[in-house]
Amino acid sequence: MTAPPDDCLARNEWICGAYVSTRSEILADAVVQHLELAGASVALGLLLALPLAVAARRWRWAAGPVLGITTVLYTIPALAMFSLLLPAYGLSAALVVAGLVLYSLTLLVRNILAGLRAVPEETRQAARGLGYGPIRLLLAVELPLAVPAAMAGLRMATVSAISLVTIGAIVGHGGLGNLIYAGMNTYFKAQVLTASALCVVIAVVADVLLLGAQRLLTPWTRGRAS
Repeated sequence: MTAPPDDCLARNEWICGAYVSTRSEILADAVVQHLELAGASVALGLLLALPLAVAARRWRWAAGPVLGITTVLYTIPALAMFSLLLPAYGLSAALVVAGLVLYSLTLLVRNILAGLRAVPEETRQAARGLGYGPIRLLLAVELPLAVPAAMAGLRMATVSAISLVTIGAIVGHGGLGNLIYAGMNTYFKAQVLTASALCVVIAVVADVLLLGAQRLLTPWTRGRAS
C-alpha cells in the first residue's frame, strides 16, 4: 500500500503554503494586473460619471436618459458586454477596462447625482448671494457636500470592479481571474483558493482605504455621527 505524499501540492490540498512560496512571482504579477485593470476602470468611470451626474442635476430633462442608459448597461451580462465590445477593442486589456467602465457608471452616476440633489437649496442661495457663479458654486459648495454619497458609490464601484475583473480571464486579461480559471480547469485546489482569497483581500483593503479617505474628506460627518 503506497503512503500518501508529504507535499501538500502533490496531495492537491486547498490550503497549501508550498503553493504560495513556489508561485509568489506569478501571484504578484496577477495581483498587479488585477489592481491595474480595476483601478483604471474605476478612474475612467469616475471621469465619465462626474460630468454626466452634473448634467443630470443641472438639466432635469437629462436625468431620465442618463440614469436609464447607465442602468440598462449594468443589466447586460458580462459575457454579452465583452462580446459587444470585442469588434472595437479585440482580445485586449482595453476590452476588460471598457466593459468595467460601463458597469461602474450606474453606481457612480446615481450616487453622485444623489449627493448633488441632497445639497440644501438655501445653501446654494447663500453661495449665490456671496457672488458664487455656477462653476465656483459647483466646485466649492455642491461637490464637497456631495462627497459622502459620491464616495459610497465609489466604494461600491471599486469592489464591484475588483470582482468583475476576474471575468476578464475569458480574454486572457483577468488578473487573479486567470489563475482561478486555470485552476478550475485543472482542479488545482490551492491555486483556486489562494487566488480567490486574494481577490477578497484586495476588495476589503480597497474598501477600507476608501472609507478612510471619505472620513478625511468629510470631517463634519464624523462630528455629526458622534
